[in-house]
Amino acid sequence: MKTIICAMNCSKYLFADDKPVNMKADCIEVGDPANLDFIIGDMNSSNATLIEDVTEPDDWYGCKYNYIDDAWELCPDWVDPRLEENQV
Repeated sequence: MKTIICAMNCSKYLFADDKPVNMKADCIEVGDPANLDFIIGDMNSSNATLIEDVTEPDDWYGCKYNYIDDAWELCPDWVDPRLEENQV
């Protein structure tokens, strides 16, 4: 697996090893260059880092974990957005 982390080490995205990820100066492109899956417009090569060969936590969810020194750490401020949706 591979993850994209922001400057604060927060794991924002997690992809399979074979998923193409292109870190560009103005965005991050995800998927086959001829037919992109999506573009991440608020992250780029200057404010994010792609880390490859990571092991996915069983309960990974975007922003739930930080990736620091080759290890996953639960983000202390994380609140499950699925629970918040149910409370509305």
